Amino acid sequence: MSFRRERYVPRGGPDGGDGGDGGSVIIVAKPGVNSLVYLSHRRLLKAKNGTNGMGSNRQGRAGEDITIEVPPGTVVIDSANKLVLKDLAAENDSVIAARGGKGGKGNTRFKSSTNRAPRQWTPGGEGEYKRLILELKVIADVGLIGKPNAGKSTLLSRLSSAKPEIANYPFTTKYPNLGQVKIDQDRSFVLADIPGLIEGAHAGVGLGHDFLKHIERAGILVHLVEPTPMDQSNPIENYLSIRNELEQYNEQLKVRPEIVVVTKSELPESSAVQQSLQKHTSDEVLLISAVTGAGLPVLIRRIAQALDQYTVSC
Repeated sequence: MSFRRERYVPRGGPDGGDGGDGGSVIIVAKPGVNSLVYLSHRRLLKAKNGTNGMGSNRQGRAGEDITIEVPPGTVVIDSANKLVLKDLAAENDSVIAARGGKGGKGNTRFKSSTNRAPRQWTPGGEGEYKRLILELKVIADVGLIGKPNAGKSTLLSRLSSAKPEIANYPFTTKYPNLGQVKIDQDRSFVLADIPGLIEGAHAGVGLGHDFLKHIERAGILVHLVEPTPMDQSNPIENYLSIRNELEQYNEQLKVRPEIVVVTKSELPESSAVQQSLQKHTSDEVLLISAVTGAGLPVLIRRIAQALDQYTVSC
């Protein structure tokens, strides 16, 4: 509330300006951002307040928005009611996670022919406060799935420039790794190494739900089957077990395009496993070796064909 006070200007009248609006918190999906780790240490993200209105009808400055950059594929969830505010599936998708308050009105707003010296004014509105859950689901053209130690990380490192951790024990991969694979000079696709699934994953056993969420975002699936598993399990049963976990988790994954591949073709048992698997799938089962490179060009061609068909059907 302010009144004009100048010499030789009697009854100057009200001149209180409005307050500035508060800033908002905006979340935007940016290409090149590949992790939410940097947010784990920032518990509170706050936009700037608007400044007060002043005399001479000067309006307060609006508070600056704060922009949080996240990877494409991030789902923004309001933790209070588990409501999805927005699925930032594509690059540059954005959502206003918390809106800033509106600036208050100065007393100039209330002057009229019958109220020439108003003493009314309004306070600024409260900004929104929300507790959010940010959940990242990997977006990839192709997802590598299979039991732990099936050779997914090795294949990713062979086909792309990605450098995932590789070891001869299960669950080496704890987070999805992404790599870009070139088909030719003009075409490429993003390949994701999804951590190995175990029986009961659809019910949340182990980190099943976390891994299965990533598989939902893969365009097509390349299912790797190890011919001689370290745990002496049956490779055919392993394949059927993974298929069952996918179907139990999400019916749509049942019809997702799938390329079945037997890895480690340098082992003598691989051909027999390939022939046995052929009985459980209508498409040809491929035989490859990420170590020797055998069958990899054929696999890339099959993936390229599947991607073309999947794009058309979508």
